[in-house]
Order: sequence, then structure tokens, then C-alpha cells
Amino acid sequence: MRDIKVILASGSPRRRQLLEQICIKADIRPSRVEETTTSTDPEAVVMELSSRKAEDVAEQALAGTLILGADTVVAVDGQILGKPVSHEDARRMLRMIQGRSHQVYTGVTLIYKEEEGSRGVTFSERTEVLVYPMSQEEITAYADSEEPMDKAGAYGIQGRFAAYIQGIRGDYSNVVGLPVGRVWQEWKRLIEETEGE
Repeated sequence: MRDIKVILASGSPRRRQLLEQICIKADIRPSRVEETTTSTDPEAVVMELSSRKAEDVAEQALAGTLILGADTVVAVDGQILGKPVSHEDARRMLRMIQGRSHQVYTGVTLIYKEEEGSRGVTFSERTEVLVYPMSQEEITAYADSEEPMDKAGAYGIQGRFAAYIQGIRGDYSNVVGLPVGRVWQEWKRLIEETEGE
């Protein structure tokens, strides 16, 4: 399985690092699809976007290649928090998540390209995250840094924001951006199905 060529349909350095953690070296080919959707359900959104990203990159991939597309959102009371558009937007998001729990959803699509077509699987992973209460000064100091600016929900659990994480229920790597344990299990299943034919 580790001999299969893998393409990550994302420019996320965190996803690349998570794959490398489980000894998967992936070529990076970010998808060019627009990340818009009409759905407001967090789980549906991440599954749809991960699928569109993987399919976009799979069109140009050669047979014998596994393409991985992923999308992550943070949700509070069912409201999706994407990446902040400004430092003020980051402050708004941090005020929403401090002192309570929220959910992180990652959708993943794996497509194995074959000579005759392809096969794939799309799934989502959900992790509950509890954040300590934060003072206005703490919110402002963190929001005004560059760390939250490219992250869903305006924080990175693997960075300075770790100081405010009270606990999680579920997969930690999912909050970073890719549930690698689940990815590996689904990948094994997909390849075993292919080889079993």
C-alpha cells in the first residue's frame, strides 16, 4: 500500500505533515475548485467539498494513483465558521467558541484511479472541542497574530491556542485537519476491495 502514488488535493502544510507522520509521502496538487456550497449542514458541506476537490485533481491523475481531498470546518450550534477574512473576524469567531464546546468536522474523499475508471469513498469525522473561558485581552492578542488567519474557526490546536484547549472528545488529528487513523483504515479497505476483484 505504501508503494501507491498519492496525491493530496490540498495545499495545507498541516495535512501534508499528518500524512508524513504515518509514512505517506504525497505529491501536493491543490484543487482549483471554488469552495462554495449551498448546504448549511457542516457534515454535508465538508463531504461535498472534499469530493469536489478530489474529483477535480483525479481528472488529470494517472492509473494506479490514490487522490485524497479534504475539507475542515468548525461549527458552533450548527453555524459554520470558516477561515477568518480579517483579524476582526477572527476576534468574532473566538468570542463564539471561548468558554464552551464546538465541533470540528473534516470530510475526506479517497479516489483510487484505475485503468478503467476509478473507485472511491467519502466520509466525515467529527470531534468535540471544549475551550476555556478567554479574557478580551487574550482573544485580541491571539486574533491579532497571524496564526488564526488560515484556519477554520480562527485557531490552530497545534499552535499557541493549545493554551486554551480544555479537552477534546474524538480524534485530535481531525482538529488539526485530517483524521489520519480513519484515512488509513478507509484506504486499506479501498485497496483491499480493488485487489480482491
